[in-house]
Amino acid sequence: MKSKKLTMSDIANLAGVGKSTVSRYFNDGYVKEETRLKIKKIIDDYGYEPNALAQIMKAKQSHLIGIITPTLDSKTSSRMLMAMDEYLRSQKYTPIIINTNHYELRELNSIEQLWRMNVDGIILLATHLTMGHQNIASKIDIPMVFLAQEFEDGVSIINDDYRAGYDIGEYAAKMGHRDIAYLGVSPKDVAVGMMRKKGVVDGLKDQGIKHLDYIESDFSFDHAHSNINKYLKKHQPTLIICATDNLALACYKEIQEKGFNVPQDISLIGFGGYEISSLMSPSLTTIRFENEEAGCLAAKTIIDMIEEESVEKKQVVGYTLIEGKSVKKMI
Repeated sequence: MKSKKLTMSDIANLAGVGKSTVSRYFNDGYVKEETRLKIKKIIDDYGYEPNALAQIMKAKQSHLIGIITPTLDSKTSSRMLMAMDEYLRSQKYTPIIINTNHYELRELNSIEQLWRMNVDGIILLATHLTMGHQNIASKIDIPMVFLAQEFEDGVSIINDDYRAGYDIGEYAAKMGHRDIAYLGVSPKDVAVGMMRKKGVVDGLKDQGIKHLDYIESDFSFDHAHSNINKYLKKHQPTLIICATDNLALACYKEIQEKGFNVPQDISLIGFGGYEISSLMSPSLTTIRFENEEAGCLAAKTIIDMIEEESVEKKQVVGYTLIEGKSVKKMI
């Protein structure tokens, strides 16, 4: 079987893999052992000397993965980023992390910038998705994973925000609360601002509670603190449900400054499961999403896509309800 000079396409076709997998083989990148042995056998059978081909392919395989995040100071984001970083490095990839500080244009420009840097794939931790994201995702020719927001035209890894919200709404009602406020974020953030809130509303509604005061904030501590300050000047609910633990911490501070106590005067629930939330007195009742699992899953999925293996279009990460001492039982 030495009569034909192999090309990269020939090797890929004979092995039943993509060109990028063959490229990684020649450049000592990650290739499954079964696939590595298959490629080696083809090369041996054809008596092929791989050195020349390896030199050609070096420029096509960077072993770089671009990661775009809206913030670096979020506990949720940092957990995912750390997990991604460790997993990618263990598979001989180098992450390039770009912080956009929640600026959409910077996010879109970063996708194009990473693509021009010849990264092998991009993971985007998105706060919300627009037509701009759809347009640029359709133009770039490298794998892309959307993390924390569902992207209908691509591959997404999301939290089960609706079900988590529903469980919290149901829990609040079963604890006997009827006068409830919800401190949330813009519905432009579909996952946190829309689906999480919808879950809470539906969970309450199915328990016979149809009214919920709504206060909108951004994700910052200061903005949440200011907005809940204005609300508490006019009304004192028995429970405030917050879209994130950070917002819950802002509420906790304002509740104390108003001379109230948690949970005797106002109960409090968050989403996030931050370590600091357990140090509150009383400890915060919250939802902890499996952020580390999401980060590892995103890293594994982008590598699978680079290797041209099939992946699920949507993968949903689970959560745990952590029952602290911040919710008073009213019945």
